[in-house]
Amino acid sequence: MEILEHAKRNLENKGFLEINTPNIDYVAEIKRLKKEKNAVILAHYYQIDEIQAIADFVGDSLYLAQKAAETDADMIVFAGVHFMAETAKILNPTKKVVLPDLKAGCSLADSCPPKEFAAFKKEHPNHIVVTYINCSAEIKALSDIVCTSSNAKKIVDSIPLDQPIIFAPDRNLGAYLNKETGREMLLWDGACMVHEAFSVEKLITLYQKHPTAEIIAHPESQAHILKTASYIGSTSGLLNHVKNSDKKTFIVATEAGILYQMMLDNPDKEIIPAPAKEDNTCACSECMYMKMNNMKKLYLCMQYELPAIEVDKDLSKKAIVSINRMLELSK
Repeated sequence: MEILEHAKRNLENKGFLEINTPNIDYVAEIKRLKKEKNAVILAHYYQIDEIQAIADFVGDSLYLAQKAAETDADMIVFAGVHFMAETAKILNPTKKVVLPDLKAGCSLADSCPPKEFAAFKKEHPNHIVVTYINCSAEIKALSDIVCTSSNAKKIVDSIPLDQPIIFAPDRNLGAYLNKETGREMLLWDGACMVHEAFSVEKLITLYQKHPTAEIIAHPESQAHILKTASYIGSTSGLLNHVKNSDKKTFIVATEAGILYQMMLDNPDKEIIPAPAKEDNTCACSECMYMKMNNMKKLYLCMQYELPAIEVDKDLSKKAIVSINRMLELSK
């Protein structure tokens, strides 16, 4: 008990419960806890393979938001990053929502501070605000409608052409949408460090080694990367494209966690991660925040129901309006 109390006191500083777990079979214990606590595990495609394998639902941000909205579980275990668990809590204010590591943040969400964005919005009072779901609850509360990369074009197209739009926080996704829709949305200057890490020089060199490969990319990537791609789509879009394609080799420009599901779906195809500018262990672009979660932290957060995600009630009431508009348009 003393060890647990010490871990709780250090939770805010550490971000997770630091408790030794000798001789624990994480897979067996997590399955037991799911049943015992009527818990559902939602995992993003960018999580480590072991977490994807044990999750009840694995998907992109839209799919996971939809699953969070319709679950009858008593506890939602969100294996992803903070803004995702926060969204699940906004959709389920009376349910327990836990995240394996509180410090699993998002560089894109961090690039849009609420105070600065509120001032920016005030400067453009005639604009409505469309925000990519990769943002904080405070930003969602300042928004008219939320979108994901899966439904962003549909949502932008649903807005009258004469209505000016602010799009935040991702400038790369916003620029791509401007090109696809013919709009001139006003873009907030934010970006995801993972999708900005790809090296076009290394990508060209890699393509020269695999000239029959198809380059596919997420629209959060920079314009010069998107120019090399023959298919651009959301995380789920990339997975479906590879599954349905007759091609046998793919170079994939998005976070490397997607490769696990992609290879499961396509065991006869060669899946190659697009190279990052920095040399690292996988020679690909990985989100350090997504990779902060592991099986030990997942087990501990389910066992002790900590760290728990809380959202201020008034803030939640404001933020849910833009989220529900997205979910309604995504049906």
